[in-house]
Amino acid sequence: MTLSNSRRLLVLAVAVLLLGGLAAALVLRSATRDDEPSAGGPTIAAGTVTLDRPGSLTFLNNGGQGPHRGTLASVPADAPESARTASELGCQRFYAAAGTGVCLRSTPGALAQDNKALIVDAELRTLRSFPLAGTPSRARVSPSGRFAAWTVFVSGESYGAAFFSTRTAIVDTRTWKLEANLEEFAIDMDGREHRAQDVNFWGVTFSKDDDTFYATVSTGGETHLVKGSISGRSVKTLVKNVECPSLSPDETRIAYKKRVRAGASLWREHVMDLGTLRDHALAEKRSVDDQAAWLDDRTLAYALPTDGAADSTDLWTVPADGSGTPRLLAPGASSPARLG
Repeated sequence: MTLSNSRRLLVLAVAVLLLGGLAAALVLRSATRDDEPSAGGPTIAAGTVTLDRPGSLTFLNNGGQGPHRGTLASVPADAPESARTASELGCQRFYAAAGTGVCLRSTPGALAQDNKALIVDAELRTLRSFPLAGTPSRARVSPSGRFAAWTVFVSGESYGAAFFSTRTAIVDTRTWKLEANLEEFAIDMDGREHRAQDVNFWGVTFSKDDDTFYATVSTGGETHLVKGSISGRSVKTLVKNVECPSLSPDETRIAYKKRVRAGASLWREHVMDLGTLRDHALAEKRSVDDQAAWLDDRTLAYALPTDGAADSTDLWTVPADGSGTPRLLAPGASSPARLG
């Protein structure tokens, strides 16, 4: 080998080493960036999250990037700004009550049969999984933890779309009996049996009696609040223009989103007295496309898109009596549930 060839090989080897080092540095930098919370964001650390710890607030992390994005997190309910403890459970929608949780999972780009509803215990161990017929939308658990419900979009991606179809299911976590499609329930509309091809159910909320539930039914271009019976496999319409109901802890009121402009994806949060069916608007004037959660008998929590950030929402609260002003509860979060 000549001296000239030796020098060429040396230069080539050095170049390869430099390029390899640069690539490794870029990978390391990318990994570091993805493994860290966004600048100025809440502190998040891996830890143990359980669903039987009274006084806790659980929600899904969805702000910024990193290993905890989309995972279930927990903070003290009276200190929501404190450091978050993140679990390894990742979901698109989540809700919990009495030590039972429902986690809706959807893998981007995966086949529909890969989407699942997981029923988890207080330690977040999966008890049973069920295939989802579409994209996760709403999730609820009854106050006793016995029943879980979920809604998915079978077609369309929002309740404001011109054409969409939903599928709503309820499962008994004691017997594992599954009502896979509430559209099979009998509908009493204004005292008459109603049957139609365009019926859609969504947004279940449960009573404490482990039988009564409320939900939204859409048919004929209108939405209705319905009161249903799981054992009776039936529902009855109560009032129009009610979407995504949420029953108060004292079971006297329903919080819901009310469409304020026909044909537009604009809603205003309201609270309705179930005794009189009279309602009032809440202080939140932005359009809320969420199923609000009661933190207590006086306060509601809901998600709104984060300003200037794609694929992120923040949790806000507002008094249920229509007074006060909206207040930021937790940035980069969704699917709130107060435990115990």
